Amino acid sequence: MARLIWLIGPSGSGKDSLLNALREAPPRNLLIAHRYITRPADAGGENHIALTETEFARRAAQGLFALRWTAHGLHYGLGLELDLWLTRGHDVLVNGSRQHLAQAQARYGARLLPLCLTVSPEVLAARLRQRGRESETEIARRLDRAAQLPPAGCRLLNNNGALSQTLLQLRQLLEPLP
Repeated sequence: MARLIWLIGPSGSGKDSLLNALREAPPRNLLIAHRYITRPADAGGENHIALTETEFARRAAQGLFALRWTAHGLHYGLGLELDLWLTRGHDVLVNGSRQHLAQAQARYGARLLPLCLTVSPEVLAARLRQRGRESETEIARRLDRAAQLPPAGCRLLNNNGALSQTLLQLRQLLEPLP
C-alpha cells in the first residue's frame, strides 16, 4: 500500500534541507510533493508553487486541494495530484503541518506515515539565529513551540548532526515494509 509520508518539525529543524537532499537521489518509488503557498516564489526556503490569495481561494473553491490549511498568515495546500500518485502505487513525501496532522489522518488513515524531525533546543536556536529571519522574541516563541512533545504515533528522525546522517536515517525509515 502506498503511503503519504507527512514530515513535520519545527521551523529551522532542517525539513527543507532534508527534502532538497532527498530530491537529488530519491528512492525509486518515492515522489516528493510541492506545496501551494500564498508566499512569493523568491521568498526563500522550500520549493513551492506561489499563489496569490485570490488564486488560492479560487482553487480551493474548485476542490483542487487534497488538504489545505492556514498558518503564520499564509495559506498552504497540497494538490489533488497526491491522490493520483498514491492510487498509482507511489509513496508521497510532503512537508506537512503539526497542527494539521489530524486532518491528514482523517483523510488518509492507515496510509499516513507521520515523521517528526527533531533537533535539540541549542541546535535549533543556533540555526534560527543563523538564517536571520526572526527577532530574538520570535526565536523564543519558536523554541517554546518546538518544546512540545511530538504527536502520538509519529516516527522520530533526529537532525542534530550532519545532514547526510539524517538522510541515511530517513532512507531507512522509507524502506518498504516487509
